[in-house]
Amino acid sequence: MSITSFSFLCLFAVSLLLYYAVPKKAQWGFLLLLSIGYFLTSDGVKAGGWYLIFYPLAAVAAVYFAALMIDRTKEQKKKRAALICAVVFCVGLLCTLKFFGLGLLVPMGISFYTLTLLGYLFDVYYEIGPVQKNYAKLLLFGCYFPTMISGPILKYGEMEKQMYESRRFDYKRVTFGMQRMILGFLKKLVISERLALIANEVFNNYQSYSGISIWVGVAAFTFQLYTDFDGCMDIVLGLSECFGIRLPENFSAPFLARSISEYWRRWHISLGNWLKDYLFYPLLRTKFFMTLPKKLKDKLGKKRAKQVTTFSAMFILWFAIGYWHGGTWNYIIGSGLLHWFYIVSGELMEPLFVKWRAFFHVNVESKGFILFQRVRTFVLVMLGLVFFRNAQVLDAVRMIGRGFMGLGTELFAPGVLSGLSMDWIECTIVLVSLLFTSWISVKSQKEDMREKLAALPMAVRWAVLYALIFYVILLGKYGPGYSASEFIYQNFKV
Repeated sequence: MSITSFSFLCLFAVSLLLYYAVPKKAQWGFLLLLSIGYFLTSDGVKAGGWYLIFYPLAAVAAVYFAALMIDRTKEQKKKRAALICAVVFCVGLLCTLKFFGLGLLVPMGISFYTLTLLGYLFDVYYEIGPVQKNYAKLLLFGCYFPTMISGPILKYGEMEKQMYESRRFDYKRVTFGMQRMILGFLKKLVISERLALIANEVFNNYQSYSGISIWVGVAAFTFQLYTDFDGCMDIVLGLSECFGIRLPENFSAPFLARSISEYWRRWHISLGNWLKDYLFYPLLRTKFFMTLPKKLKDKLGKKRAKQVTTFSAMFILWFAIGYWHGGTWNYIIGSGLLHWFYIVSGELMEPLFVKWRAFFHVNVESKGFILFQRVRTFVLVMLGLVFFRNAQVLDAVRMIGRGFMGLGTELFAPGVLSGLSMDWIECTIVLVSLLFTSWISVKSQKEDMREKLAALPMAVRWAVLYALIFYVILLGKYGPGYSASEFIYQNFKV
């Protein structure tokens, strides 16, 4: 059941009414039943069978008992054994189902609930997080239904109080949540679904295009992916806010980034934080990486030895990011190792860049230079997405090569865009919608735009809301004869 479907909206409306009608102490239990019900009605379960529910139940059970053992024993060997057993079980289950040809058996959200549960277990092991002694409550935390679609990845210490506390109906909280959902529907149904038409045409037939046409297709996919994933997050976070649970933000205007490192601090924030906390920093604390700088110091010098150590750990980190997205080389390169190369080469070249900027008297805080950095970062991201979107690495290389072959106006030849149902009116809708959502994203960096909307006179406020609702209803790609595709990121990381 897609969260952009009418049936889901009906389920959401009924569930919200029941949630605030049941006894306050039973609200978390109601959310658990709702999460299980949503899982059982997902398309993956319909294709693979109802028994797929046993996968998340088993993963939660493994983490639950491992955490209890870690908490109750004082012997470090037993703590470590419990941790290793649970990690091997959960990661093994994830890899077996997702990466080894068992696609029909993959339960919804397995990548997200696996990382969420393992983060909780690591926090218990390192004694930086509380232990949940109620299996059902841990099940709700790990399989809370909004987060099983496309995240975000949760930290138990941040969510414990919210997840289980009772709450009264709060008009402001519910309306704010619904407003965010509307913005998400706009991004997904009005923008992403239209851009998909151009992106699919160019990527699926890149041999027929060159030059500008290639880069328009790549840019279309870049914004398609962003509005799809960010739109999903708006719907998910808004939906959860209606139930009184504030989930962590997963995006922070990523295309304002001035470097690849900053881009990844703004894109899929919860994944980046998880990998830094539970993979990168623990790697650097291992005996091998602690002693490596000392071994390399005499040959490379102190600074270079430290860089080699950090870059080596980063290589593992970025390989893991790419592998997590799909387990094939197009993902490993497109969302992993290519970005590692960007960051490493940038750091190694920084002394030279400093000299160039000084020689040409460049003001690094000038609007022109900041714009240059943002455009440069966007182009580098687009190059990575060429690999990410193509099934084969060789196709990505060939496609990039065609991007430098001539002017390439094939996409704009008479009848091409109109044949894709993307005439000038449709293109204008996309452009206006992108500008509007980008403006909201930029302004939201400094203030909650919903608070600003709430401060307007009631007539103006409702006029704006109704305008947005009807804009989505009239211009969204949905309805009879048309089925909005599933969210892109849901397909990459089930």
